[in-house]
Amino acid sequence: MPRPLHATIHLDSMQHNLARARACAPQANVWAVVKANAYGHGLERGMRGFAQADGLALIETENALRLRELGWVKPILLLEGIFDTSDIPLLAEHNVNSTVHCIEQVKMLEYTQLYRPIDVHLKMNTGMNRLGFRPDEFAAAYQRLRAIPGIRNITLMTHFANADELEHPRLSIGEQVRRFRLGADGLAGERSLSNSGGVLHTAELVQELQSDWVRPGIMLYGGTPGGRSAKDYGLLPTMTLKSEIIGIQHIEPGDSVGYGSRFQADRTMTVGVVACGYADGYPRHAEHGTPVLVDGIRTTLVGRVSMDMMAVDLSPIANARVGSKVTLWGDGLPIDEVAQAAGTIGYELMCAVAPRVRVAEAPLGCDPVL
Repeated sequence: MPRPLHATIHLDSMQHNLARARACAPQANVWAVVKANAYGHGLERGMRGFAQADGLALIETENALRLRELGWVKPILLLEGIFDTSDIPLLAEHNVNSTVHCIEQVKMLEYTQLYRPIDVHLKMNTGMNRLGFRPDEFAAAYQRLRAIPGIRNITLMTHFANADELEHPRLSIGEQVRRFRLGADGLAGERSLSNSGGVLHTAELVQELQSDWVRPGIMLYGGTPGGRSAKDYGLLPTMTLKSEIIGIQHIEPGDSVGYGSRFQADRTMTVGVVACGYADGYPRHAEHGTPVLVDGIRTTLVGRVSMDMMAVDLSPIANARVGSKVTLWGDGLPIDEVAQAAGTIGYELMCAVAPRVRVAEAPLGCDPVL
């Protein structure tokens, strides 16, 4: 028998969450973001789950080609653009859009003869200070791209730093939009503004966030960038990580659990050992009290997570036994809640699931619950 730890991917939920993104920004086309192996869900599953998207966006040039091999015929966008001049031929050959965020990429395109027109997305740095041209540099970069014979369409884009908090005291969405409009004033081309946070706030900032394209990522996988819960936004979990109890210990007050003896019992307890550890992608730094479900009943992690195992408090589960089912996140237990208790974010949990974890798809029509 294989080890009982496994992840289930819910394609129905992926389709549902994409529909929610469209409902939030009904006038916009949607790039479904499938970087990092579709946030740990698998590139091929991401392609099928988001088949109704207008395009797929990712980072890795090799995975852009993989999408074409898998049969994806609609647009593809490289969110970090090209890394070397050797990447440029694939843009033309495979009809891949490239982000352009620095002068070095502009020069690569200027020095390369394009045998077929390509589309690019010119990125403005409106305060994230990660990638992109400053607003006062933007028009000059645009004109250099416009002068390249092989450049067809130029989409103007930016990325929000604090889309989960509309009025962030250091940098609000409104201020980033103001900077974007200033830098893009008079330049022709479609606009691409919102990540998941922006999409989820479109109803509140209709005028500010109107654009031709949106780029949802985490919301498509049933997580949120912060603020309210996934349930509040009508999103469904797309990944459920489950295991089983493989051992049980009965401990007395003063007994400790796990490496470092960090947890010490203050009462008589029953502790269950779960087949899951940090080598599987569960965060080692998860604290006592991080929620888990055992046979559908909520309980908590105790002690330090080890490489292959973790311990949970079985006191609330009267009939717990070896073989009891454990939900670590997903169906019935929001991943954001687990992530918050563990001092991280849902993105990291999804992306960190290790290759040794078995992954399967849920039958269509079996939607999970939050």
